[in-house]
Amino acid sequence: MSSKKKIVVAMSGGVDSSTVAAMLHHQGHEVIGLTMQLYDYTGTDLKKGTCCAGMDIYDAKTVADKLGIPHYVLNYESKFKDSVMNDFADSYMRGETPIPCVRCNQTVKFSDMLKMAKDLGADSLATGHYVKKISRNGVSELHRAKDEKKDQSYFLFTTTNEQLDFLEFPLGGFTKEETRKLAESYEIHNSDKPDSQDICFVPNGDYASVVQKLRPGALDPGELLDMQNNHLGWHSGIINFTIGQRRGLGVTTGKPLYVIKIDPENKKVFLGEESDLFSDSFYIKDTNWLVDNNSELEGLVRIRSSHKGVLAKVKKHNDEGIYKVTTFEPNKSVTPGQACVLYDGDRVLGGGWIIKYI
Repeated sequence: MSSKKKIVVAMSGGVDSSTVAAMLHHQGHEVIGLTMQLYDYTGTDLKKGTCCAGMDIYDAKTVADKLGIPHYVLNYESKFKDSVMNDFADSYMRGETPIPCVRCNQTVKFSDMLKMAKDLGADSLATGHYVKKISRNGVSELHRAKDEKKDQSYFLFTTTNEQLDFLEFPLGGFTKEETRKLAESYEIHNSDKPDSQDICFVPNGDYASVVQKLRPGALDPGELLDMQNNHLGWHSGIINFTIGQRRGLGVTTGKPLYVIKIDPENKKVFLGEESDLFSDSFYIKDTNWLVDNNSELEGLVRIRSSHKGVLAKVKKHNDEGIYKVTTFEPNKSVTPGQACVLYDGDRVLGGGWIIKYI
């Protein structure tokens, strides 16, 4: 960004977004910091590494004050509960394993905050995400970051073309170590702040109690069955299980058992052998594509954030946004509620949410 611009920076209070604000300010841009208040932490037992904790707003303000830039705190608690927390609870109740950080990017950050940035007359909204935006022939493309360990492209697959045109990701070409050194050079007080690791509204890691609070009945007991529908035991809530889970099943047999599928309507959890976990086709919904010709695509798909990816064909199944994904080799633990993201090399082509059936 050679020309001087008015840029809003989404300041989470962490070292990444703080460095972005400092970097753009020192480049001579007019920088405004925005921080979201998403959750009331009053009386909450926070632990180290919690995302968006109460100290984060203070850290963001401290950095903004040092830089001499305006800083505003936006209260999005109601929107966040409706769009992210309730969706999180409903997903577990459907027997899925959700990714609330993607929903937060999709709804609050790149919708409400982006709109606020435009209302402030900004030329762009910059974030501390580790992804690259590359422009080719006037088209904005989303690419993996330089730092493979920190790459967040999987979590941003819902970003639309229109949003991408307005967004900037200054850290896409940096490693985490380089970002921290840059923060030190700007004398940012939180340059050594640990990365957030927990879901912000589950700061003690007990997501089951959060779901139970939002959806009474989430811990209702049900039956454990094998793949032949034989009774194995009882469980204390389907939300305690995810596809591929091996530990904490409450059943002891002579061989290892895994969670193969979940029937939320009848509160049944089916257990089987590891071989039962493999599949070479599944469906995705609520798709978002960053390419125009998207009725039939081929590339590398990732079915979870830690997945290295596998070659696959993605073909439109109907006019309701359902696509069928056929992989060139079987995948283990294809989990409803997780994202399936398609890549062409380092470029994100788009993706959707894995579903159990149509």
